[in-house]
Amino acid sequence: MERKLFCELGPWAYRISVEKMCLLRRWRNAKEHVRFAKNRREEKLPVVIYRHNSLIRRRLGNVDMRLQENKAVNLSLAAPKIIGIVIHPGETFSFWELVGRTSAKKGYQEGLTIAKGRTKSGIGGGMCQMTNLIHWMLLHSPLTITEHHHHDQMDLFPDFGRQIPFGTGTSIVYNYLDYRFLNATEQDFQLILWTDDTYLRGELRSTKPLPMKYHIHAENERFVEENGVVYREGQAMRRCVDVATGNTVFTQCIRDNHAQVYYDTSHL
Repeated sequence: MERKLFCELGPWAYRISVEKMCLLRRWRNAKEHVRFAKNRREEKLPVVIYRHNSLIRRRLGNVDMRLQENKAVNLSLAAPKIIGIVIHPGETFSFWELVGRTSAKKGYQEGLTIAKGRTKSGIGGGMCQMTNLIHWMLLHSPLTITEHHHHDQMDLFPDFGRQIPFGTGTSIVYNYLDYRFLNATEQDFQLILWTDDTYLRGELRSTKPLPMKYHIHAENERFVEENGVVYREGQAMRRCVDVATGNTVFTQCIRDNHAQVYYDTSHL
């Protein structure tokens, strides 16, 4: 019999393990002396670098739509914690440093969470949709991503109206799995996030236009079967283009996918 981890002994053990990880993250933050972005500005910086909208209520397989409604509440509570944040040169954006713990006391509800290839529910679930949107906008900028976690190469849901390449998502858990990026440029950047009845909306702004444009696309996407298990393969690619000349400055693979598929692909 496989030996259980301490966190698998019961709900009490899981809570102890989570709090231990949270304390370790706080200790690391203090030790590393990271300059976190804290300043907000009501006025928007003048130049839109990239904007994107993300549909809040999406049908995901057999997931209870109640969790999608609750996610809408959760996103509406978290967005004001970020809107207007300015990331000055040398500063690091941390999602959890700004949003904080998503607790029921603060009004957060049970939303969709993902763990070990399974969909579950948890207070504050759905926050990864916000970091997904932030990450997608960041990929269209020169900002440096310093912490980014994936859902461990899992493809949980079919592509219902997918607009962005597979493999460009994020995974977060308060506070030890964070989403962070560093402004290593010489100009300010600003994040604007808000929700309406339909969408989570975002803008990445700055003080002046960028000399480069960034394009994200998928290559070599396919399903393959290995020992009776279906996997999704392909690469998410990023191309940087000089605005003045139109020449490609670089092309990079930002994610090489080999993700186990958890839905029926026979009709695809």
